[in-house]
Amino acid sequence: MDRRELEARSWIEAVHGDALPSDDLHECLRDGVLLCNMLNKIRPGTVKKINKSKIPFMQMENINWYLQGVRTLGILQEFEMFMTVDLYEAKNLGQVITHLHALGRSVQKLADYDGPILGVKMADKNPRNFSEEQLQAGKFIPSFISKGSHGGATAS
Repeated sequence: MDRRELEARSWIEAVHGDALPSDDLHECLRDGVLLCNMLNKIRPGTVKKINKSKIPFMQMENINWYLQGVRTLGILQEFEMFMTVDLYEAKNLGQVITHLHALGRSVQKLADYDGPILGVKMADKNPRNFSEEQLQAGKFIPSFISKGSHGGATAS
């Protein structure tokens, strides 16, 4: 188990409030029940119905409902999502781990969530308001873009 998977696992356990039932993260998440329950802890009522059935179609439906629920939060980009088969058939577990890291980081954006996060604290907005005088003065400050990493030194 690599570091990113261990971090994702620890975050899921912290949000869910219980240890995962198996050392195999894929096996724990495969039926979608744990993901749906975790999402409901992040924002209650996000996933309305969770299938407990062992029928593959129902388990894949849980994963789909989880993914739809994450989309309704509006905090992740589409490239941070995964497809149902990535998890259910273990086609791309790396993308599932990446998604969990993105979700664990992005929950900080939710005003009504104060639970555990995964990764670094996201930066707060810090807009700068410069006066016209300050902007004009900045035009005369020398730029070091053309100096390179050696401060203008040449090879000759």
